[in-house]
Amino acid sequence: MFRPLALVVLAVVMASPAAACRLPAGAQALTQETLAAINAERQAKRLAPLALDARLQDAAQSHACDSATRNRMGHDGSDGSALGDRAARVGYDFREIAENVAQGYPSPQSVTQGWMNSPGHRRNILMRGARDAGLGIAIGGDGDLHWVLKLGRE
Repeated sequence: MFRPLALVVLAVVMASPAAACRLPAGAQALTQETLAAINAERQAKRLAPLALDARLQDAAQSHACDSATRNRMGHDGSDGSALGDRAARVGYDFREIAENVAQGYPSPQSVTQGWMNSPGHRRNILMRGARDAGLGIAIGGDGDLHWVLKLGRE
């Protein structure tokens, strides 16, 4: 009796942006390389390195998947969410939070350089109080990589 409803629920879940998300080959290595490049920039300014936080990682990957699925990079989610909403969803009770997004950069070095060449993104990377990070990477419909970096401190 409940099977048709269960199938409808399953179909809705399977159609969600996260279910359709394509990750690049070696996504975990790309994440580590990007974090290393970002921490090198921070070290050059005598700032503490960022450590991956599983909650921010989940929020960043979810937003990267959402952006890649829509093939639209931005700070707003398809559900109208903003950075603070997405951090709260994963239980990250922040004192400071920032987000960098990018589309089309082919490598950790190029996306880091792109962010460092942008005053607002650079300011986020060099945020003095930041201690935690999450990085999401997904492949858009056109093959571009969608990058999302979240930085924060609880």
